[in-house]
Amino acid sequence: MLVPLGSTLLVGTTVYTLANYGMVRVMGDSMRPTYRQGDRLFIERIDAGEIRRGDVLLVEAPEHTRLGPVLGRVIGMGDDHVAGEGNRVSVNGKPVDEPYVTDGEENLMVDPYDVTVPEGRLFLLGDHRDNSNDSRFHLGEQSGSVAASGVRGRVLEDSTVPAVSAALGGLGIVLTLAGVGGYVAGRRARQPLPPAAPWSAV
Repeated sequence: MLVPLGSTLLVGTTVYTLANYGMVRVMGDSMRPTYRQGDRLFIERIDAGEIRRGDVLLVEAPEHTRLGPVLGRVIGMGDDHVAGEGNRVSVNGKPVDEPYVTDGEENLMVDPYDVTVPEGRLFLLGDHRDNSNDSRFHLGEQSGSVAASGVRGRVLEDSTVPAVSAALGGLGIVLTLAGVGGYVAGRRARQPLPPAAPWSAV
């Protein structure tokens, strides 16, 4: 019983984890101090309809870079009115509370902006506003937005679910090995003993 149970648990959790989660390594400084270069992050694969403002996403953004997917925080979604000056941002007329941003409010490198995000697209900013190639620098292309269809996943703040999946997969391996070991031991126990060697008294 242990072998099929362990195999089912192992295969099931492996398929579920690979289908729903992934891991990435942070390659730049645009999300400091929240995530630093070299950090390894769990990514939850989601559909466009599951995206929320404030999410940190891994996104294919050819509008911004050809170097591969980037990390960015969702500030505005389809039809949102996003305005900013320096490192201060408002969405639909309301200032955004951003405790994760530690840069000063004034950033002379960025011109004030005032855009409406097209439907099906996202306005992304990095947490390290003074060092982030984000939507502010591509306003001439769809108001600086990127396609929601390019989202590859959302960064998990809580890694409990993938950790539990990994633990269940490990349990599946243990059960499978225990079942195989028990089966082998049982087979050996049932084998007839070899005939005794002949002997003679002296």
